[in-house]
Amino acid sequence: MCKMNGSRVLRVFLIPMLFLLFSACSTVEKYAQPDTGLPDSYRVGGAVDTAAAGVPFSGTVPYREFFRDSLLVGLLDAAVENNHDLQVAVKAIENASLALKQAKLGNLPELNLRAFGSVASTSDYGKSPLPPGEDRIEEYSASLLLSWEADIWGKIRNSRKAALAEYLRSVEARKAVHTKLVADVARGYYRLLLLDAQLDIAGRNLELADTTLSMMRLRYDAGLVTSLAVEQQEAVRLGIESDVAGIEQAVAAQENALSVLCGRMPDAISRAEELPDADGEKSFSAGVPALLLSNRPDVKAAEMALMKAHAESGVASARLYPSFTISAEAGSNALKTTDWFTFPGSLFAFVQGTVLQPVFQQGKLRTAYRQSEVVREREEILFRKTVLNAVREVSDALAAIRKLEDRERAAGKRERILRRSVENATLLFGSGMADYLEVIAAQTNALEASLSLADIRRQRLDAGTELYRALGGGWQ
Repeated sequence: MCKMNGSRVLRVFLIPMLFLLFSACSTVEKYAQPDTGLPDSYRVGGAVDTAAAGVPFSGTVPYREFFRDSLLVGLLDAAVENNHDLQVAVKAIENASLALKQAKLGNLPELNLRAFGSVASTSDYGKSPLPPGEDRIEEYSASLLLSWEADIWGKIRNSRKAALAEYLRSVEARKAVHTKLVADVARGYYRLLLLDAQLDIAGRNLELADTTLSMMRLRYDAGLVTSLAVEQQEAVRLGIESDVAGIEQAVAAQENALSVLCGRMPDAISRAEELPDADGEKSFSAGVPALLLSNRPDVKAAEMALMKAHAESGVASARLYPSFTISAEAGSNALKTTDWFTFPGSLFAFVQGTVLQPVFQQGKLRTAYRQSEVVREREEILFRKTVLNAVREVSDALAAIRKLEDRERAAGKRERILRRSVENATLLFGSGMADYLEVIAAQTNALEASLSLADIRRQRLDAGTELYRALGGGWQ
């Protein structure tokens, strides 16, 4: 058995360590966030929106504070707790977390236990390969094998960075699902309130149509109007009755959709009696576009994907260069079981350093590196696109809120005027100063105006919700 010289052991360890000290570097530059060219303010319908001083930034306000309706908040709590898409996103985080833990162990030495035993004997009918006088030879060994790869070119470090970026991307992806879920539930809830309002408006108009039809029948019996007037009013009444059935169907479908978002079987949804005031968003500010980089989950997830691609490019680049591995083995070896514990003669040990440079795989490795560069460039383009789209969505929501305020004021005035025209037309018809066509036209126009006003109010609520989502709010 051999013994290792102390000076040789020192040289075997010292030379690689010095090489590692002076050569440890990464083959790619350190990641730097691309310049996205964000503007200082949002464009709103040709104007520029400025952040209000002292007003909280909407993107960091919890949904329990942003939404004032307690029934809606309860619905959001149920959705956040039970939504299946959100639960899938949580599992993705758990998977990425395990991958990150595995990557953190990438540069630890590898230690293996190896045991070996062999017995060779000769046949009575064959030529013996054993030494003369020997009919049996034995060999036994047990050892520990230690191996460690020096991370000279940053391959292992970049692998850890890629795993960390993927974990953070999965976290931001969950936040994005959370934010979208909050917005979807709020929009569904407002649509349900709109349907309730439309059902109430249609019901009141159905009662008015019944009253007008009864009046026309009386006037027909008195010979003051023709049967055509009665038939026209009956058609109007049946149209409203059909609209009522359609709205009731839409209510059931919307309740089912909200139930599924909350992770439960389709059921009735508790809700407010009317659409809430849409002025709540005035209590918060859109801030400046630069805040999107730090608060909007999909923007951060896109950047994490870019960071992962950047790190993987470093891994692919490092594979082009030599790898350096230090191996050591120590154990006991014996030719007979009786000699197993004859120390120190049965002990052995060795240390070696290995430099491995791929030769015939260079073309394949270079192609893989170029592919990683293309992926990185693609992820950078997607990141810029995500930022651009985020700014557009906020600008669109701000413009929608501002213009819907103007539309609501005009629609409210129109609705009040047409309601008065129905009352006037009915009075004039009763006194014989207006014909039935004027009454029908007045009722139809008033119904359309009332439904339009309710829809505009719902759109304002949706615009406020969309602004909240576009700013990255809802996941805190």
